[in-house]
Amino acid sequence: MPSGPRPADVPRIRLTLTLYRISAIVTGVFLLLLVVMMVCRYGFNVDIAWSSAFGFQLTPKEMIEEQGLTNVSLIILTTHGWLYVIYLAFDFLLWRFTRWSFGRFLFIALGGIVPLLSFFFEFRVPKWVRAELAKVEPSEVTE
Repeated sequence: MPSGPRPADVPRIRLTLTLYRISAIVTGVFLLLLVVMMVCRYGFNVDIAWSSAFGFQLTPKEMIEEQGLTNVSLIILTTHGWLYVIYLAFDFLLWRFTRWSFGRFLFIALGGIVPLLSFFFEFRVPKWVRAELAKVEPSEVTE
């Protein structure tokens, strides 16, 4: 299979790159929240809870249901999981349209698993994409 994007895919690549960058930031923020939640849960044996009377609070997991609190830790965990799926979808689309190696796809996929890596990729991946687009249309891509 020849490497490099097809000229017909350039508009799709630009749109996918924009959506990828947004998903990288949002997924990265929730990954940092997940790290905080994991430290609270496994380091201090408490979960993050919410009550309308007291706001956010750290509460032992078994007391959250007894007191009728909202378990924010589970919300963070579930939300990050679904956001990571979206992040992977945009990573896959970039990989497919730019026709990169599968190793690069897997490398970028680590951005939703390793804390702070998605923020690095949010800046690095556009440079890689622009370099690929420069091969297809050298006069239009100047950034």
